Amino acid sequence: MTHGAKVTYRGVVRPSPAALRRSLLPSLLPSVLPSLLAAGLVTALAAPLPPAAAGAAARAAEPRRIAYTQWDTGSDFRAGTMSGTLARQGSLRVVKAPTAQRTYARKTYELGRWTSPWVAARFGLTELIASWEATTPGDSWIEVQVRGRDAAGTTSSYDVLGRWTSGDGFTTRRTLSGQTDDLGAVSVDTWRTSAGVTSWQLRVSLMRRPGARTASPTLESVGAMASKVPSGAVTTSKPGVASGIVLDVPRYSQMIHQGHYPQWGNGGEAWCSPTATSMVLGYYDALPDPTTYTYVPKGHVNPWVDHAARMTYDHAYQGTGNWPFNTAYAAPLAGSAFVTRLRSLREAEQLIKAGIPVIASIAFDRGQLSGAPISASDGHLLVIVGFTATGDVVVNDPAAADRAGVRRTYDRGQFENVWLPRSGGTVYVISDDAHPVPSPERHSNW
Repeated sequence: MTHGAKVTYRGVVRPSPAALRRSLLPSLLPSVLPSLLAAGLVTALAAPLPPAAAGAAARAAEPRRIAYTQWDTGSDFRAGTMSGTLARQGSLRVVKAPTAQRTYARKTYELGRWTSPWVAARFGLTELIASWEATTPGDSWIEVQVRGRDAAGTTSSYDVLGRWTSGDGFTTRRTLSGQTDDLGAVSVDTWRTSAGVTSWQLRVSLMRRPGARTASPTLESVGAMASKVPSGAVTTSKPGVASGIVLDVPRYSQMIHQGHYPQWGNGGEAWCSPTATSMVLGYYDALPDPTTYTYVPKGHVNPWVDHAARMTYDHAYQGTGNWPFNTAYAAPLAGSAFVTRLRSLREAEQLIKAGIPVIASIAFDRGQLSGAPISASDGHLLVIVGFTATGDVVVNDPAAADRAGVRRTYDRGQFENVWLPRSGGTVYVISDDAHPVPSPERHSNW
């Protein structure tokens, strides 16, 4: 990874670890930085892997603590606090005449709000990523926020995780990196905090223009993944229940879109995430209706990828690699989608066995992933589609130059070491009614 002023991450420019040390981390002093050091998070951001075998053994012994919590039914929403909103037919809506208003981008909006119950993480979390499914017709949108509480009872202010709309004709999707005033800070789509934070709470605001009842937002689900995962190399997991299973996921190349739509990332290297998301939607026969992308010129192969890039583009981050923006785009098309983390490929195998492809976020340096179509990446999304009989990973890698090269097989150990330490094991889980996630009562992370 480059230690200059900037590096390429998920296809766009993002601050390097050195820049983070100079800007984000000092702003968290004095209360947060010591906890980050103790948790090993600063080491993961700022330093190469320690060479000592003893250190590696200690990291291997650390548990990967991950917990995903979601609200997606009327009773779930009623368990939270509603202000100007109501739960109806399993979703959350703005009441007919909300009293609260808000001014944003020089326009006035009626405001409804829902606040989740406090969620006890049962461990000192270091990162949180939210996910949601919503519909925002006309000039309407939602804002998702989080706050935390530490073991001493100190409660942080709310930090914005995303301002999101399912269209882009009136306002734009965007994140708000920074917000370093107290217990945590936002890095694009991720809330980073000290290991002293032991519980968290989400707040969702639903905005619509005054009197626009037919153009009112609807929240179908919202949740978040909280985690504390160790950094450093991992021991290769043993093959599990999906050995020899390969799902028939269509193959799309991001590279054939090079030069498409500079206003949404310019295709090519920048579009791994919407291309991977589109492959999984294609697998479920859940691609968007062709009428939604008639603006794409004839002759563009896989025009639904261009459309996915448009619908996932983060105008603040200036890229299509925002994790929850991708799952928010996919959820109403497939049926369910959220961001979480997995502990190893053995959990990915359980999803594959259930017929669910897994979109994984990896990063690697030269020589770390044999057979990859690109030599290195500071952030890349691909689809795990299955496993060989011996447990190696079969993927659809959108970085291939064309469709013929998309299907690849990667060494199991190499893959886990460019996935688990680099993104924490981050994945998109997209499913439909015919392929529910397996045994959710037995898994804390889905």
